[in-house]
Amino acid sequence: MKFLFASDSFKGSLSSQKTAELLAKAAREIFPDCQCDSIVVADGGEGTTAAVLAATNGKKLPVQVHGPLWEDITSNYGMLDENRAVMEMAAASGLPLVPEEKRDPRYTTSYGTGEMIADALRRGFRDISIAIGGSATNDGGIGCICALGGKFLDENNQELKGCGEDLMKIRKIDLSGLNPLIKECKFTVMCDVTNPLCGKDGATYTFGRQKGATPEIQNDLEAGMCNYRDIIKEQFDLDMDNIPGSGAAGGLGTALMVFLNGTLKSGIETVLDLVDFDEHLKDVDIVVTGEGATDWQSVFGKVMQGVGVHCKKRHIPAVAIVGSMGSGAEDIFDYGIESIITTVNNIMPLSDALNHAEELYLGAARRMFRLLKAGMQMR
Repeated sequence: MKFLFASDSFKGSLSSQKTAELLAKAAREIFPDCQCDSIVVADGGEGTTAAVLAATNGKKLPVQVHGPLWEDITSNYGMLDENRAVMEMAAASGLPLVPEEKRDPRYTTSYGTGEMIADALRRGFRDISIAIGGSATNDGGIGCICALGGKFLDENNQELKGCGEDLMKIRKIDLSGLNPLIKECKFTVMCDVTNPLCGKDGATYTFGRQKGATPEIQNDLEAGMCNYRDIIKEQFDLDMDNIPGSGAAGGLGTALMVFLNGTLKSGIETVLDLVDFDEHLKDVDIVVTGEGATDWQSVFGKVMQGVGVHCKKRHIPAVAIVGSMGSGAEDIFDYGIESIITTVNNIMPLSDALNHAEELYLGAARRMFRLLKAGMQMR
């Protein structure tokens, strides 16, 4: 009997690595002669770089960049091999880097993300995967492109700094100074949202509030984003409102597609490719996955969906251990997950579930493996 464990982390309680340790312990109690393999996975959001590095024995590379408020910070990204790098824009331009009282997307910038990309280019990486969730910015990605040598010019032909309030001032985009190494590079953009750049479902009105924008500020930023869209359409003959995902990360999706020729791809699919998930499925009898909270959102690019779909294609059963089940959780059964077991074993406050996460998870794992053994005896 060979098991593969590939669970997302349980935010606030269990890492992906810890779930694998607990699953291996429970599995060997019920199946003493079993083989246990595990792989760390993530869905392209926070923790993606760490997950991919853990699964591939990659190396973390520190880099000095400007944070979302132009402050000097030490960030990092990952080296998979001499050609491939993986990074998260949130590590340089993420919302958690901005104190709540200072959140205002008129002034935040994605400049540090561009500096991180520039560092990777300088080190020789030519296949770069970028997760773009969790941004603090609504600058259309112009800060990122400024750090890579692009220029956004105002009516006086003066170069703009690269933040949200600059969008309204753009009159021309000059790419003559863009880092020439970009042309040698393949960029994969991990993104699971389909929002356009502008409009009621666009970057500003969908995500601006959580980044600190009042309704009045959102209106100003939307006007700037529409100006940015129109300049791109005029100069590059691209209408970003018709391209799903262009509004991701405050419009960074647009910048990476238009100026770096990046390809948007599902976060979990990119991660599963980077960690060679299908290779790990060879000779596996059953896969155990999971996440902290399962609901209707789990079938929209989350770990369990990605793992389940890959298992289903290869006729390998997959089951899940989760912290809780919400509305629509059972939709995941259409994506290769055969059953779900929750860790909670009684009525309890969330704080108790978090404080006792390890013992609750281990108990759920034991129950699951006992059920699997009973199923085998039925055959």
